[in-house]
Amino acid sequence: MIIAFGGWLAYGGADALPGFATLAKTPTTDSLSAAFSICDGSHRANCVVDGDTFWFEGQKIRIADIDTPELSPPRCEAERIKGEAAKSRLLTLLNAGKFSLAAGFRDEDKYGRKLRTVFRAGNSLGDVLIKEGLARSWDGARHGWCQGG
Repeated sequence: MIIAFGGWLAYGGADALPGFATLAKTPTTDSLSAAFSICDGSHRANCVVDGDTFWFEGQKIRIADIDTPELSPPRCEAERIKGEAAKSRLLTLLNAGKFSLAAGFRDEDKYGRKLRTVFRAGNSLGDVLIKEGLARSWDGARHGWCQGG
């Protein structure tokens, strides 16, 4: 669930696990950009890891408002296919122009990744992935992407 109020967006809501809702101030200007590629081996500069994780200016960023299929490792072929599609789409979205990053309640996850919502023109890029069926709203728990899972 996404709730907007006074320029702030809250992700989560009643169905989210306590402490996992993300509150991000909608940025008023998009000023960030880079030429992104797919992360490869030790390459960790402005690159996309998967559909919800990327490196930007030396920081590993986990998109806070979504969850995408796993690629490391995928649990089934359908998850791999959708995960690769999400990764490719995130690469396209990040390279499509200037964007903004907004922090929520928590600065980092347990893996040390910065938790950020990615915006362009006030719209969450995570929402784009959700609408295209390549992501789900993050509710604090991973859910399977395989048939019956």
